[in-house]
Amino acid sequence: MKLRIKGNAVRLRLTKKDVTLLHDTGIVKEQTSFGNSIFRYALQSAAAATALSATFKDNTITVFIPQSWVEKWPENDVVGFNSTMKLTATDSLYLLVEKDFICLDETTEDQSDNYENPNKTC
Repeated sequence: MKLRIKGNAVRLRLTKKDVTLLHDTGIVKEQTSFGNSIFRYALQSAAAATALSATFKDNTITVFIPQSWVEKWPENDVVGFNSTMKLTATDSLYLLVEKDFICLDETTEDQSDNYENPNKTC
C-alpha cells in the first residue's frame, strides 16, 4: 500500500495483495522507520461506516472504509472510492482509496502485484 499526501488530501493505492488482505482481514498496515520513531498508516474496514474517514493518532494515519465497499472489491472493476471528510466549518480532508495500476512509463519499482493499467494501449 502506498500513501500520498498533498495538503488536505490523502491517497492510498493498493496492490492486488493489499485488496485481498483488506477483504480477508479487514485491515492493511504499513510503516516507515525514521530511526528513533516510526510513522504508520493503515486502511481498516468499518461495518458502520458510510463514507471514508480518517484519524491521526500516535504517529498513525488510519483511514476507515465502509465494509460494504470492500466485500466485492477484489473481483470487481471498481477502481476506487473517495470521500470528503468535514473537519471544521471551513476545513475538510479529501480521502481517496484506489487500486494501484502498472505504470505506463519506465519505473524501477516492483509492479508485479499491481493491476493491469486500463490505458495500456494509449
